Amino acid sequence: MSTGTPGQIDDLRAWLDAARDLGDVRDVRGADWNLEIGAASEVNYRSANPAALLFDSIEGYPDGHRVLTGSMSNARRLALTLRLGSDLDDHALVRALRGKPSEWIARAVDFPPVEVASGPVTEIVESGDDIDLTAFPAPQWHEDDGGRYIGTGCAVFTTDPHTGHVNAGAYRMQVQGPRHATINIEAGKHGAMHVREWFAEKGRCPVTATLGSDPLLVIAAGTEVPVNVSELAYVGAIQGHPVEIVPGQVTGLPVPANAEIVVEGWLHPDRRSHEGPFGEWTGYYSGGGGREEVLELEIERVYRRPDPILLGTPPGKPPHDYSYMRSVMKSSMILDALVATGLPEVRGVWAHEEGGGRQLLAVAIDQKYPGHARQAGLLASQIPAAAYMNKFVIVVDGDVDTRSLSEVMWAVCTRTEPGQDIEVLRRTWGSRVDPLDPGDGPPFNTRAVIDACRPFELLDSFPKVAEASADLCQKVVAKWPDVLGGR
Repeated sequence: MSTGTPGQIDDLRAWLDAARDLGDVRDVRGADWNLEIGAASEVNYRSANPAALLFDSIEGYPDGHRVLTGSMSNARRLALTLRLGSDLDDHALVRALRGKPSEWIARAVDFPPVEVASGPVTEIVESGDDIDLTAFPAPQWHEDDGGRYIGTGCAVFTTDPHTGHVNAGAYRMQVQGPRHATINIEAGKHGAMHVREWFAEKGRCPVTATLGSDPLLVIAAGTEVPVNVSELAYVGAIQGHPVEIVPGQVTGLPVPANAEIVVEGWLHPDRRSHEGPFGEWTGYYSGGGGREEVLELEIERVYRRPDPILLGTPPGKPPHDYSYMRSVMKSSMILDALVATGLPEVRGVWAHEEGGGRQLLAVAIDQKYPGHARQAGLLASQIPAAAYMNKFVIVVDGDVDTRSLSEVMWAVCTRTEPGQDIEVLRRTWGSRVDPLDPGDGPPFNTRAVIDACRPFELLDSFPKVAEASADLCQKVVAKWPDVLGGR
């Protein structure tokens, strides 16, 4: 039993114990995999302080075959997952993350995964006709989804056929039959590059995928870890000790030893299935609601515990299951990346949930020279940690709270001259999940960089903001704490 100390978390069950110690887990019994789990999860993560929901006694399934959602939808559980403590609020979590992604990337080389002969996930190994993905309570998350998605909180492992470098990506997986699931990988992702290279070299591509694990692995798989850094080593750097892996019996690819469920098999260029639609993180069904041909994984092994827990991170109209996590992580990673370019006086970055943590970025700077604001916006719009599907970068002065959409838009309305302060970049990195993507070619998009800073030439003469000073606010709160203490 975990005491809730972050360093003691080695798998999803220890994570659950620690989250229970915080009072942050709610048990839900008797839900139907068909829509009820998805709807209950959606209602939960739209509440003021969403809990983690653990579904058991799911209709049609034995007790113990569970589904977890909402794992990282508040600051305390996200901090717990990142091994930063268990008592942080939003602001404290953002402060604690300052510089951490860069530190973890630098330390990853010291924490390569360690091979072991067996682990909890190898207690049951199934092959051939024993494999049945429908034996797991994979939900139909949204009413207009094209089927059941067993992989949302997943990590899909591929490898470079030349170097052996292993990549983990969070790519959605739809059940297509007892031994088959489609994997939807965007063309620009590292996993897609590996698949193309394997097809060209060998005619097929090996894959393993976790379907339930410590949520930390999903964070690493779902954020832009640099291509030369292993997500498994990145996880090791965060948790302070290496991830244990078992080599897959068929492909040799990693099977995380402490996972709940792992599948292993092959992708073939000529084996595809209709996939979707699926309610995606943009808040729309992907592809405008259509179905598309997607690579199908032929599964040759399933590794699992006797009573496995599926980790679900269903997206949808934000806020959704992982939008908070993505906003926090992307904000921290983009801030670190901007500072690493040498850009001076960066005061803050926030990737807003309204844009799914990707499409709307606010960057705060203290202007030091002409063009500084435009430079910050253009860098942020294309830096690797922020380039995928970005649409708006708003640069504000350091007196504006980047996390407050109200303050950011106030700056846009009062410090932006639209005719000269909005730059539009064309043919940038878009996505098929964009509801505006026409679907008839490569998924380009355009993006706007909005300079919402005070004009550099007017810094000394720009009107003063009409608000009480911080000292004066503190003085009146101290004088009337019963009236103003909570504001």
